[in-house]
Amino acid sequence: MSSAISVEKLVSDAKETASKLKIDKFDIYGAIVDETSAEVDSGEPKQVSASNRASITVRVWNDQGTVGVTSTTNIDRLGLELALQSAHEASFFGAKENIPDFSPEAIADIPSRESQTAPQTAIEQLVATLLGAEKELLAKHTAIAGVPYNGLSQRDVSRFYLNSAGAMRNESSSYSSIYLYTKTEEEDRKPRSAGAYRVSRSFEDLDVKGCIEETAEKTISHLNYDKIKSGKYLVAFSPEAFLSLISAFSSLFNAQSILDKNSLSSPESIGTQIASPLLNVSDDELHVGNVGASTFDGEGTPTRRTLLIVNGVLTNFLHSSVTAKRLDAKPTGNGSIGSKVSVSPNFFHVERSSEANVSNEKVYDLATAENVILIDDLQALHAGVQSSQGSFSLPFDGWLINKGDRVSVESATVAGDILDLLKAITYVEPEVKITPSGVAPQIWVEGLSITGEA
Repeated sequence: MSSAISVEKLVSDAKETASKLKIDKFDIYGAIVDETSAEVDSGEPKQVSASNRASITVRVWNDQGTVGVTSTTNIDRLGLELALQSAHEASFFGAKENIPDFSPEAIADIPSRESQTAPQTAIEQLVATLLGAEKELLAKHTAIAGVPYNGLSQRDVSRFYLNSAGAMRNESSSYSSIYLYTKTEEEDRKPRSAGAYRVSRSFEDLDVKGCIEETAEKTISHLNYDKIKSGKYLVAFSPEAFLSLISAFSSLFNAQSILDKNSLSSPESIGTQIASPLLNVSDDELHVGNVGASTFDGEGTPTRRTLLIVNGVLTNFLHSSVTAKRLDAKPTGNGSIGSKVSVSPNFFHVERSSEANVSNEKVYDLATAENVILIDDLQALHAGVQSSQGSFSLPFDGWLINKGDRVSVESATVAGDILDLLKAITYVEPEVKITPSGVAPQIWVEGLSITGEA
């Protein structure tokens, strides 16, 4: 049964079941996912799986206006009836303050877009492709002893939102992804590792070759490693590293975090300078490079581009319908429904500002720069970031660069304060890179504290 038919039937079943239970006000958000994936190990398939799973979140409002929420993976008629009934019973214990309501934009028009789906490829082809990638990587250098972490998957996703006021959203998308992560073995040398990731709308368009080449190049470049001295350095963040840092501190822009007082920002922060004038940051779910883009959020609000930092100035927050109402703003398409309506970023887009184009023509070039740390990948973000305090201390993979010569950093951490870092940005490169987690250029920051291995 196709997911489109499933969603159509779900709408019909939901209305009939709600009527039967005498429920006047409800909404439902959910997804149906078809996925096949493969992993390999030493020339043999390690794990091959196929799954079809569904989940829905149901909200029901009672006659007193309070709301109950329940989730289920059973989306047949019986499962739907149980979910509506459970949510209705829970509604009498719901919060009495800041009660969520339907998003005012749940019935707003969404521009049509081309089909985002692609045909699935046979699982045998996935396994053969991944085995070939592993074999090719092992042949790149004698030090590459294995590819212990790898995976190739393809996924079809149908998302939907409906409510009793007549809102109905439904969309389907497909994407394929591959990741490769190596490990080296050399006598009297520490094991070194590196990896790469690619994602595409279809398996046919997946850049497997590019993933292999990037993984090999990074792995080999880490074989020549050395300790570095602790101190203050000019640091260049790769697009991936800078995006992971912005994501780790996304509470800066999160209206729910701000209302919960778990953010460095406050409602009065709008209009203040929080970063170098060279920097622009937006949340840009519908960017052409976002393969998994959704046209609506968990509340049915259309997604869009939201400017967050313009010329270094904090310009907007990310909102759900609940936070928008409390802060006299508009929903931005960043809401998720659950026991509490939450807010989360979609797809960050970092770029140089108009200020950068006009006033900062100095060229920072890794081919000529001296004593620069290039940070390629930040690690332990879950443990090394105190987002509500602004501090971070993170191990990283990277290189010390002198006039184009690269020496891998054996072991080191970068530490500091996120607002100090944002204000210490000295150069934003003009060319951006599209990554699975967002879009960004290389970002240069002056005077960051690097602690090398003693």
